[in-house]
Amino acid sequence: MAVFSLNINGKKREVDVDPATPMLWVLRDHLDLVGTKYGCGIAQCGACTIHMNGTAVRSCTMPVSAVGDREVTTIEGLSQKGDHPVQKAWLEHDVPQCGYCQAGQIMSAAALLDSNPNPGDAEIDAAMNGNLCRCGTYTRIKAAIKTAASS
Repeated sequence: MAVFSLNINGKKREVDVDPATPMLWVLRDHLDLVGTKYGCGIAQCGACTIHMNGTAVRSCTMPVSAVGDREVTTIEGLSQKGDHPVQKAWLEHDVPQCGYCQAGQIMSAAALLDSNPNPGDAEIDAAMNGNLCRCGTYTRIKAAIKTAASS
């Protein structure tokens, strides 16, 4: 066990965990930030996507020891009132079905728009590749990203 001082959603948080513990479980089990979901455990589905210094990363395979002083943002920290442009566009386009993948989808989309405020179809496809949606709302996801980009 080791003590890690983490910058999570703009706040310093300390956890005493095994250095190999994936960030997903640090967030969910030790910090009670349960918006980030477990999907596959091998970084292939995107349900566990968080931001590290603004870049979308899979938290299920990221050991806490690799975080260092990087800023971590979870779905809970994306906006205080759920009013991030991507979140608003998600509602406008009725994207969620079962909702399980949505936190990861939103985090990937927000990172895309932070780095490319006006992406085309190819850029959206590339950025969202690997974020799986069991309900198949990909068309609405792309439309919501375009709407968020224009807001």
